[in-house]
Amino acid sequence: MSNPWVYGYPEEGLRFRVADFLKKVTALLILFWIFRGPLRLEAYLEYIVWAIIGLIFACELLSVGKWLGVSLSGVIFALAKAFLWVSVLLFVGSRWIGLPESLSGEKAFLTAGTAFAYFIVLSIAGLLVGSTPFRSSSSKWFTVEKKAYSFSGADFGDVRLSGSGKAYPVRAGRKTVGWVIDREVEVEAGTPLGKVRKLLSPPVVVWTSRKLGGAKEEADHAFVERVQAMLDPDRLYRGKERAKIVDLGVIKVYEGDGFQYVKLPFIEVVETPHGERVKVGPVSVHEGKPVSPPEDMVTIRELGNGFQLTKAGDRLAIETEEYSIEVVGESVTYRSGEEALRLSGDYVSLKAGELSITVGKKGAKLRIEDTVITASDGKVKIRVGGKSYTIESQEACQRVMERAKEIVEEQSAELIEGFGVDRAALNARVKELIEQLMAYLG
Repeated sequence: MSNPWVYGYPEEGLRFRVADFLKKVTALLILFWIFRGPLRLEAYLEYIVWAIIGLIFACELLSVGKWLGVSLSGVIFALAKAFLWVSVLLFVGSRWIGLPESLSGEKAFLTAGTAFAYFIVLSIAGLLVGSTPFRSSSSKWFTVEKKAYSFSGADFGDVRLSGSGKAYPVRAGRKTVGWVIDREVEVEAGTPLGKVRKLLSPPVVVWTSRKLGGAKEEADHAFVERVQAMLDPDRLYRGKERAKIVDLGVIKVYEGDGFQYVKLPFIEVVETPHGERVKVGPVSVHEGKPVSPPEDMVTIRELGNGFQLTKAGDRLAIETEEYSIEVVGESVTYRSGEEALRLSGDYVSLKAGELSITVGKKGAKLRIEDTVITASDGKVKIRVGGKSYTIESQEACQRVMERAKEIVEEQSAELIEGFGVDRAALNARVKELIEQLMAYLG
């Protein structure tokens, strides 16, 4: 299946239990619908039927990904299945049970035939998305308005966009879900490793519900047509078998360290190790002590290249073709090929191929080429050049932990600027540390 934006949840998760509960509520409402006469609920017929229809869609969308994870085709098939059930509901209701005026007659808002037609169309769309790359016009998803507004920067807290130019609204239906910037802008993000700055070439899309445009300006229709073609979901996430972060304005997925967030129309799910929260429309159900969902997940993406920055609450993720960074509060993780760096309070680690440095609360370990140094419980062990040494000294143990942490922090500045691990500097610092330790052996 091409282009699956997989976001897997365990089958027994709160989301699926809520879906099962809503199915039971739907079944109860159907009984009320059938026996509304004896129950004296005739006056509430319209509310009951519309509630059943809404619950059918909620159940199907909440059940997406029960076996294979959430994917674009899965969402489409869920909508198709919901329309199939609605068509059956309306057909039976029109023949034998009775429907409200808004769902019957020539002026009906929705009929069994219309619902079944939606089922056929969505089923075909789901098959096309699932079997072939989705290459249809992005206008099926979004509309870049042929209206331009002045842009003079934006502030999202720890993330800032600076520069001036024109901003074009991106709409999904009638809702503005993002803006496209037609000028070179600079994005700046604060991290525990320092500030990350990147000059972005136009067009740059900002997925946010906030208003970024100012005064109205003359629009460039050629630019709008070019961007419209570039806002293709398959193009944006092609080759990512399991995209951990997907932002398309109306569909938002964020999978981070101990944090999972999915937002679809009318549905929002947040899952952490401490709890889970599911929101369907205005109704919210939670289990344990889940965190609140981010107020506005913002993504800044350079459409011509692979740079993407996403801010979701206190979480920040940066993805480029060379490296990725994830920040959670004071914790930061950097990855680039074989190189990985993590700083988190009392824990730091650096890995690059066979090279690794790890420092925790109670110990440290350095492995560089043929040299291995470990320190814990007041004891330091050294293996270098085929020889092994042991030092029993709390001071030496503390020295190793301090120096190892210093080495990792020094390398972090190089990594954040894209220079990679400086092995020459590492070897020099380790050699210096070994000389200091050898003094304890006399």
